[in-house]
Amino acid sequence: MNSLLNYTKDELSNIFQPSFRAKQIFQWIYQKGVDEFDEMKNISKELRNTLKDKYTLNPLKIIDVETSQDGSKKYLFALHDNLTIESVLLPMKQEQRDENGKLIHHTRYTICISSQVGCKIGCAFCLTAKDGFKRNLSVSEIVAQVLQIKKDNNIASNRKVNIVFMGMGEPLDNLDNVAKSIKIFNDSDGLSISTRRQTISTSGLSHQIKKLGEMNLGVLLAISLHAVDDKLREELMPINKAYNIESIIKAVKEFPIDTRKKVMFEYLVIRDLNDDIKSAKKLVKLLGDIKAKVNLIYFNPYPMSEFKRPIKKDMLNFQKYLLDHKITCTIRESKGLDISAACGQLYEKNRKAL
Repeated sequence: MNSLLNYTKDELSNIFQPSFRAKQIFQWIYQKGVDEFDEMKNISKELRNTLKDKYTLNPLKIIDVETSQDGSKKYLFALHDNLTIESVLLPMKQEQRDENGKLIHHTRYTICISSQVGCKIGCAFCLTAKDGFKRNLSVSEIVAQVLQIKKDNNIASNRKVNIVFMGMGEPLDNLDNVAKSIKIFNDSDGLSISTRRQTISTSGLSHQIKKLGEMNLGVLLAISLHAVDDKLREELMPINKAYNIESIIKAVKEFPIDTRKKVMFEYLVIRDLNDDIKSAKKLVKLLGDIKAKVNLIYFNPYPMSEFKRPIKKDMLNFQKYLLDHKITCTIRESKGLDISAACGQLYEKNRKAL
């Protein structure tokens, strides 16, 4: 049965008449977080019965949650066809109060969501790729990840979160559904999450970066670079044979960016592979004329992985070189190391247990 989460508010207004019903339904789902159609009290019983007959609300079921000491949570969701996907809740900044106990700001969260079951890209360092690609997620399956995680953690509907399409799958390989999800998240009668709070992370599908730019959604772009020359990048990411570094840089330069923002380049640091100053020098040259920010990421080891976590000193030296050469650079704080932190790890653990 089709989920109402597959539809934008405009689409619902074309289905239900009078059109203001769409706004009411949208608000019940996204602002009041109802789980049953009968909870939509300002809608006629006749319409509620129609909704029950033709539609569902939540297409996901939580089947496992791992909670880290640092507060991050990894979720495993079951889909209607018994496939599973992962999502992650990351507390980025803790609640803060002044000396009188007055709230200065709430805890700030980022929700990392999946766009596919499995992945076609086949990155050598990624556990998700080991089990291959199954299918794209529907719009409702993408949207429900955020709704479910907010509800499970009692995060009020009007509390803003950051969304990153950085979970299982390549978002630009499911661009139409991802783009529609972004619009649903952004709707003022829904979760009202600004597109500036939404980031698409891509392995570098150059033609799809161009298409995303033409959509002009206002989202932030993050490029999973991970290497500074085509030879190493092809070893780590076979997709580089089709979309090499030069084509990615060209697409990024043409991408419309908010003047207050930068393009994020994600650089997964792997010990003795891409963690040296020589690589840092090449990265500076590569990004010289781009308004870029580099996010250095510690590789999270998983069982049977051939790669190793880098040494902190090497991470700091790499960062210092970039900063000294006027490139904004952060080191992503590793979270969830005491749980199944690596992408695909909880999925794989449950798959083996079946």
